[in-house]
Amino acid sequence: MDFHDLDHIFREDYLKGSLLETDVAPNPMDQFKLWFNDIVELGNRQPNAMVLSTASSDGIPSSRIVLLKDVLDTGFVFFTNYDSGKGKAIDANHHVSLLFYSIELERQIHIAGCAEKVSYEDSNHYFQSRPFESQVAAITSHQSTVIESREALEADFKRHFEMFKNEQPECPEYWGGYLVKPVSFEFWQGRKSRFHDRICYKRDNDIWTIFRKAP
Repeated sequence: MDFHDLDHIFREDYLKGSLLETDVAPNPMDQFKLWFNDIVELGNRQPNAMVLSTASSDGIPSSRIVLLKDVLDTGFVFFTNYDSGKGKAIDANHHVSLLFYSIELERQIHIAGCAEKVSYEDSNHYFQSRPFESQVAAITSHQSTVIESREALEADFKRHFEMFKNEQPECPEYWGGYLVKPVSFEFWQGRKSRFHDRICYKRDNDIWTIFRKAP
């Protein structure tokens, strides 16, 4: 493959739809649910996969895929190790963004907001719903730390597996959920000749303002 000619190799036009101000719901959470349901109906694996972007206290960005686990009236919930890279970044700077992308529908949903920890009770409730092996993995892994080897990690997993196989493990304090409370949304619909539709929402107190951005 000629990596200097990627635009020519992969260029295609966006022809799947349009998005007008009259098409969207007054509340962006309702609009999100409409578009998310469209993604789910495609039948693809893990439609709840999203890009979570964080920035450290000195502005260094980082992005990774996480899984959306709940949608509340107040925002979006995901779970992780609080001592992970993302957890430490959120501790230092709670401003984050989420990104959903559907290549089939030629759509993006970008959400900016502030992340805060959910209660231990909510974290433990979700933790107890996970498969036992996933619970043991969460207890075993000190996420994002340097480890000796895969073999050492698996040995530690087996040790914890034996430790908890006859009891129900509790959610560790270093593992749990975050709620991302949105302050802005952008619903992006690809259009022909890169003349895309970008309908945005911005929150001012409890009022959402809808506006369009140039492509």
